[in-house]
Amino acid sequence: MRSIILNFTDILYEKRNWVARVTINRPSAYNAYTDHTLRELAAAFRNAADDKSVAVLVLTGAGDRAFSSGGDVQQHSEEHVGNPSAFREWMSALIDAHTALRQLGKPAIARINGMVAGGGNEWNLACDLAIAADHVKFVQIESKVGLVAAAGTAHWLPLVIGERRARELFLTGEPISANKALLWGLVNDVVPYKQLDKAVDALCQKLIDRFPESTRYTREQLSFWKDLSWDSALKEASDWLTAHFAGEESKEGMRALAEKRDVDYRRFRTEIIAKAEPATEEGVAKLAELKRDTTNRSCYSCGALEIPPSFDYCGMCGTKLV
Repeated sequence: MRSIILNFTDILYEKRNWVARVTINRPSAYNAYTDHTLRELAAAFRNAADDKSVAVLVLTGAGDRAFSSGGDVQQHSEEHVGNPSAFREWMSALIDAHTALRQLGKPAIARINGMVAGGGNEWNLACDLAIAADHVKFVQIESKVGLVAAAGTAHWLPLVIGERRARELFLTGEPISANKALLWGLVNDVVPYKQLDKAVDALCQKLIDRFPESTRYTREQLSFWKDLSWDSALKEASDWLTAHFAGEESKEGMRALAEKRDVDYRRFRTEIIAKAEPATEEGVAKLAELKRDTTNRSCYSCGALEIPPSFDYCGMCGTKLV
């Protein structure tokens, strides 16, 4: 069967020997996706679904640094924060792409070549099977950047790895290793990066040599709870996320991430207290104490600004802060 390559700008798409390969081709952005990327992914998934010569789809990212880091931070910070209409369009493209993958009608394998962050894990969870390279890290960063996981990862992850483990990932925002992901059931296998393609190809061959209709209906039965949670939560999640993106947490989180600077998380807590605390002498004193503990500082030596209150030394010049 000959190779067929369609022309896209954000993804690579190739069909050969019963396998369709879709690669998010934005390595400089850690394979994050924009709404344009999502529309291309949806087109590729639907093409593979309609093509009887495709038995298996492999989804991956370009390079070895990232499978996908989720939604593109630059686009979020410049176009979506504070703009509900633009964010709804992006959300619509995301839903359409995930729907196309879920309705593929044939097995999908996540070839996890690098870091999986935020919404990037939705692609892993939407696939039927996953093989990861041993250097990969998985992290849900939403609580660190003022976002909320909804619909996909928030509902699918507890089904796959269990509720307590999902809560640990989401609430702490700390990464886990590929081997821990394997232990938790987030992936099917972990191999050295140089052996990743060999392992994925071997799994493809097993899936090709199975009855196609039997495989299709088995896949649909296995996806019952995944599809039910997605469909039941989708409208509410979309509306809530659109509203949340208009808020201050998303504005600060996205801009800080885009500008590669630290976030003063405790400022948001003191502001909540300020709104709720009665204007008594005791309340004013309590708020002043909290602000002293959470106000960013500057370095008298080199002039660096926005130094988090938890820092004892300047991150630029190393001077001890006073």
